[in-house]
Amino acid sequence: METYRCPLLGISSFIQFLPVCTSVWTLPADKDKVPMASTIQNSLKVALRKRMKDALKRLDAESIKRQSHAVTAKVLQSEAFRQAQRVSIYLSTSGEVDTTELLCEMFRLEKMVFVPSYEGASMKMVRLRGMEEYENLPLTKWNIKQPDFKDNREDAMTNGHGIDLFIVPGVAFTRNGARMGHGMGYYDKFLRHHSDKYPHKKISLMGLALNEQIVGQEELPMDSHDVRLHNVITEN
Repeated sequence: METYRCPLLGISSFIQFLPVCTSVWTLPADKDKVPMASTIQNSLKVALRKRMKDALKRLDAESIKRQSHAVTAKVLQSEAFRQAQRVSIYLSTSGEVDTTELLCEMFRLEKMVFVPSYEGASMKMVRLRGMEEYENLPLTKWNIKQPDFKDNREDAMTNGHGIDLFIVPGVAFTRNGARMGHGMGYYDKFLRHHSDKYPHKKISLMGLALNEQIVGQEELPMDSHDVRLHNVITEN
């Protein structure tokens, strides 16, 4: 029997989050690449990643804790979360919305929880069954908890059900759902694969962002392979 206790959530009755799309989500079709435009966009993204890295370094732990608590409360009250039974969630590191409290609540609510496991250029979503199991996960060289890629765990891509809600990390976001990751394309590739595997499944895509990670639309160009989110949730 697990003894891990979740911290209490003070959830306000007035909850706001950032809806950016209400239609059924589909992946964009592949488009012809334009080398010059792509080069310009990549340069903008490199500069934005550096700017975000510097800004997040200046954030103190108390600010991240406060924002993470507020974001968690909003996620728990969102319709997308309440309706989802199988949820993919990232395991946070410094400079991100802390997902530990949310993870704990997901287990309490008996959601089926899937977390990323990486090996080289590959990412898969595998089942995590409780906070005790989470606490015992090994750390990667980036100091992130992660199930071993070779562990025999339930895999969302092969279990016949897939994921209902993806809660994804990012380096920067816009209020209309654009997202920039770390540049490896793990989530974009996985979401395409998931769409191919479960073509008729309706899913929700939700980003969690610190206030400092929100940028203007003109600052974050999207490439043809980038996936737009349905919701971006912040403290403010």
